Amino acid sequence: MKFLDNAEIVLRPGTEVAVNKYTYDEKKPENDSVAIGLVKGGLRAVTGLVGKRNHDAVNFDTPTATIGIRGTHFGALFCQNDCGGLTTPSGQTPPNGLHVDVVSGAIVVTNGGGATVFNTGQFGFVPGPTQAPLIVPPNQGVPVTMPQAISSNTNNGTQKIGAAKLDACVTQ
Repeated sequence: MKFLDNAEIVLRPGTEVAVNKYTYDEKKPENDSVAIGLVKGGLRAVTGLVGKRNHDAVNFDTPTATIGIRGTHFGALFCQNDCGGLTTPSGQTPPNGLHVDVVSGAIVVTNGGGATVFNTGQFGFVPGPTQAPLIVPPNQGVPVTMPQAISSNTNNGTQKIGAAKLDACVTQ
């Protein structure tokens, strides 16, 4: 998905997200606000103008934590007994919970257990909504990768989120 502010989100198959709020005002950055809900599955996101102008105006909500951005390219994968087709670097199925990785910039993951900042090259895991987000070693982290068919997408579409009443997206 490409948004009017040039933010991009790529969804793994079977992912469900909701655009809970999207306000981009080119002339009034103080009015900007983006709230994306990751209901299930995984995504990679790259910050657009809203996030570059005001980091606090963008967040990604998941069932276990909220992800705030800091000029970022990151991945998030929420497992609920549905990540059996994926493996960790050790060859195991990722445990249930939220897995994050940061390619550039930083994110702050917050929930009832606390808040943790994840910087470039770091991996994280949030087991539940009241358990603090944890930094995990790279050899135990779950990189959120996209299938080859998605990563080779030519992005020839002209419809952008924010240009019409598009408020939810489910990948097949």
